[in-house]
Amino acid sequence: MPSKNMLPKGHRRQSVRAEYRATRGVEAAAAAAVPVLDLDEDTDIEGGVRTFVADAAAAGMRLDAYLAQAIPEISRARVQMLIEAGQVRVDGVAGGSGGSVKGKHKLHGGEAIEIEGEPQPAPLRAVAEDIPLAILYEDEYLAVIDKPAGMMVHAGAGETDDARNRGTLVNALLYHMAKPAGTLSGIGGELRPGIVHRLDKQTSGAIVVAKDDVTHRKLGEMFAQRQVAKTYLALVHGALARGNVTVNLPVARDLVRRTRMTTRRADGRSAVSHISVVERLATRFGAFTLVEVKIETGRTHQIRVHMQSLGHPVVGDTLYGAPRRIRRVDAKGHEVEAADASVGLERNFLHAAHLEFIHPRTGKAVAVDAPLPAELSGFLGALRTE
Repeated sequence: MPSKNMLPKGHRRQSVRAEYRATRGVEAAAAAAVPVLDLDEDTDIEGGVRTFVADAAAAGMRLDAYLAQAIPEISRARVQMLIEAGQVRVDGVAGGSGGSVKGKHKLHGGEAIEIEGEPQPAPLRAVAEDIPLAILYEDEYLAVIDKPAGMMVHAGAGETDDARNRGTLVNALLYHMAKPAGTLSGIGGELRPGIVHRLDKQTSGAIVVAKDDVTHRKLGEMFAQRQVAKTYLALVHGALARGNVTVNLPVARDLVRRTRMTTRRADGRSAVSHISVVERLATRFGAFTLVEVKIETGRTHQIRVHMQSLGHPVVGDTLYGAPRRIRRVDAKGHEVEAADASVGLERNFLHAAHLEFIHPRTGKAVAVDAPLPAELSGFLGALRTE
């Protein structure tokens, strides 16, 4: 079931921009023509200040929108943070309390823009909370947790203190593991103690955390060198044609819908997913495929965006084209218009089922399985029921 937002195969970044241009108005048309800057090659750096000239396509655009478009590595929220802190200057005029440049400042093209330093979010220290945890493996150096869907791994930096500092895996870890006999590594900072890698909020399953800095560094190196085997289970829409397929498409931030990732940008980071069919389901709600996915890389939304690129979005993943409700179909493939003729899943059917690695401190093999959560096994049962 291809997403309605997907473009035909072969269209590159310029084509993506052309598609968006028609739907986003005048500013979007200008944004579509903005070249993406490589901060290491396209800017001059002196004393920590990056300087470049606004492209002609910036004419009529807001300063914050232009910078977010030209420098996709920095989110619009972080761009606004830089401007408000006075770290952005336009033709020598700064923003913040001491300057007149605001995020809404309209550009004409050709301005000299300076960016000083990096965004500096307000410091935040995670606090301990008594939240139940399912611990799959634990020793004095590390632990593997079965994270439930709906739980963020750590707080975000762009929300209010109360909203971003409650209910996360880090909060639970601090309560359960930062006891007199234990602690968490500090490499991730006060906001992300112990966190070596992440799972999406609506993805459940195995995630490893480090209890000390040495273990954290060693685990980080293992992930970077692809020495940790990660296997996921996913239910996707439609019948996957081949039993085994490898998707090797770069993943990058979508320049328009910034909560999404895309495989349509040539400048994305490399990402490799190996997909194997576990079961094909021909149900009264249509065709589905249960797949096992082994990933070599761990890019944001990697499996979700790779499955969308194949035209088989993950069930429940409305961000990448899956429907909120799945309607029953008759023998001819027509939707049944009955009150009870639909099912839905309030999360993505994506689960980190298996994690395997050599223990960085003991040298012993560690293999951990996270059982399929009840809501996912129950959903499978509902699909199979005739």
